[in-house]
Amino acid sequence: MELKPLKIGDLVAKIPVVQGGMGVGVSLSGLAGAVAKEGGVGIISTAQIGYKEESFDTDPVGTNLKAIETEVKKAREIAPKGIIGVNIMVATRQYEEYVKAAVKAGVDLIISGAGLPMTLPELTKGFQTKIAPIVSSLKSIQVIWKYWEKKYNVAPDMVVIEGPKAGGHLGFTYEQLQDIPGLSFEEEIKKIIAFVKENAARIGKEISVVVAGGIYNREDAEKAIELGADGVQMATRFVTTYECDASMAYKQAYIDSKEEDIIIVKSPVGMPGRAIKNPFMDKAALGQVPHGKCRMCISTCKPMETPYCITEALVNAVTGKIEDALLFCGTNAYRATRLESVADIMREFQ
Repeated sequence: MELKPLKIGDLVAKIPVVQGGMGVGVSLSGLAGAVAKEGGVGIISTAQIGYKEESFDTDPVGTNLKAIETEVKKAREIAPKGIIGVNIMVATRQYEEYVKAAVKAGVDLIISGAGLPMTLPELTKGFQTKIAPIVSSLKSIQVIWKYWEKKYNVAPDMVVIEGPKAGGHLGFTYEQLQDIPGLSFEEEIKKIIAFVKENAARIGKEISVVVAGGIYNREDAEKAIELGADGVQMATRFVTTYECDASMAYKQAYIDSKEEDIIIVKSPVGMPGRAIKNPFMDKAALGQVPHGKCRMCISTCKPMETPYCITEALVNAVTGKIEDALLFCGTNAYRATRLESVADIMREFQ
């Protein structure tokens, strides 16, 4: 099967692969720039993006907002002609400020999930920045579409459908994720694609649909495209690349993992997620993880009620303190057996 270029408004990615945004610090300028340079869409995660800076402890939000501009600029230096975007979770505290910072930094695309990005068109009005909601159900895209069209007379430039096999926080209930085969998600994908294409034709706009969750190789991508998708979003595969911004210890955790090590966890911020089982998970279950200072990450987090600080757990992951870390991953993390270059992966999808 020939994989056609991915069109996002007037942007064209030679290879129809969007690199999924991975926080905290897993997909920054290094990874996003490398993917964009090879003809895909490079995505920087804004989740606690400034964690490496000294001011992060005292002013996490302000530090993150400055870091958005810094990381986008670095990615542009790597891929001057590439497509660079950011992933901003709707559940982020002061979400609007993050979107404004990304637009000001000149990103080509904002992908937004972990909630419904109802105000995204208003925040990007007057700029060339493309906007793409992440949805996991037909109902979600119907609600977003109706609201955007009625209030802003705007439609998405791209839609990302994230399935139950994705990594990190997921748009499904904990109970649903215990029986992934029972979800019959292919039918939901077809329904979402049909809805988007029908409404895109109605308003005379070309809107690409990208499928995410469980995409690891070209065969997976071809299956998604056979369902009607225009491209795929892939994250887990890019973790074990030389260019990934995470520590080698984090990458090695993927390489060392087995299929049975990958589990569904109850995140302290109220959303289910997928991660690699490790000693930290056992300590967290027993309430043996001490709390540090709140870093103002997710709006749904209640620091006094959570078993551990998710920011600390994810910073430990990206910096290599694996025994004290939450190791988010997709279902296919165990398939990684070695480090690869981004260029080698992208050639597979040409």
